[in-house]
Amino acid sequence: MPRFEPFRALRFATSSLDTVIAPPYDVLSDADVDALEARSPTNIVRVDVPRGGPDRYRRAAETLADWQRRGVLVPDATETFTIYRMRFTDAGGARRNLAGVVGGLELTDPGSGGVLPHERTTPKASTDRLDLTRATRANLSPVWGLSLASGLTALLDEPAEQVGRVMDEGVEHAVERVSDPDRIAAIRDQLAADDVLIADGHHRYAISRSYRDEVRAATGRTDTAAEQTLAFVGELVAEQLSVEAIHRLYDDVSLADLRAALATRFELTPLPEPTPATLAAMQAEGFLVLVGPDRAERLTPRAGAFDGVRSLDGVWLEETLANVPASVSYQHGLGEVTAAVRDGRATAAVLIRPVSVDEIERTAREGLLMPPKSTFFTPKLKTGFVIRQLGD
Repeated sequence: MPRFEPFRALRFATSSLDTVIAPPYDVLSDADVDALEARSPTNIVRVDVPRGGPDRYRRAAETLADWQRRGVLVPDATETFTIYRMRFTDAGGARRNLAGVVGGLELTDPGSGGVLPHERTTPKASTDRLDLTRATRANLSPVWGLSLASGLTALLDEPAEQVGRVMDEGVEHAVERVSDPDRIAAIRDQLAADDVLIADGHHRYAISRSYRDEVRAATGRTDTAAEQTLAFVGELVAEQLSVEAIHRLYDDVSLADLRAALATRFELTPLPEPTPATLAAMQAEGFLVLVGPDRAERLTPRAGAFDGVRSLDGVWLEETLANVPASVSYQHGLGEVTAAVRDGRATAAVLIRPVSVDEIERTAREGLLMPPKSTFFTPKLKTGFVIRQLGD
């Protein structure tokens, strides 16, 4: 089972956290970064999303060190955990209260258990995150993990010392410091009782493992802070989690060829332009939707077409289009998907249904992997509430 350890968290000293906290780096456009930098000269994006030439990582490290010297960032007096709560209304109108704990999650090797991926990952050639970690010697953005051990939520129910709260787009993000040794021990022991599934941040976790290996090679040690990475871990419970779909965009293929391939396993019938009501109907009635530049069609699985195939939309599409030489990319959000097709950035798209929490757990327990980009956990965790240092 994985180790999950407290650490001396580095935190912003300001009470105006909304000026210094940011969304995770991988959802930010250049315009987003401009806006965040304009909020404050000490917004975390100045470290987490450094700009400029080859020296940008060195400058990010210098900025991080300067903020510590000036008291912009202050370390906790002792090793702590951080309870991170998000309160929000999901896309279906349900009110949710999500609670997890931020700490240092053990970095395990692929296949060794303890920390499990839940989907295959797409290759990323960029070394940006590894270069930034080398320079700053810090974990800035947390991995999102889901504990398969029941009981974590109950341990987090009691409020701890509040250290920050931010409202953003209708979501309340609140963090509380846990410094009581008995409560720290209880949380640590609970998370050691079962595996942790990576929900979001597979790439960040892999980069942290690469950095760990570099530290081991350089020092000969296996007891440094690089043995863990910054992680938010919550319990895998359906009432807390909001899981949305990531739809498929297809290119380098004609619409006629794509339709012909889909027709081998699906019945295609015309639909009006998709709306949020269409997404709800997809879940209730069990169909997918093909979106073309001037038409939409309902994709209803043919009888027996997927016998012996796991009941996941992403798997169905992989099976159906295995011999179609198309390029596939991934997009969250109905409006963004239809715009990509309408603007010619994709030949067509297929809208799929969100994966259920039960299916996520079943997949993990059976040691299987979903197709890439099968799940989109919302809301996204903020960067900057907690920074974990990797140096001595």
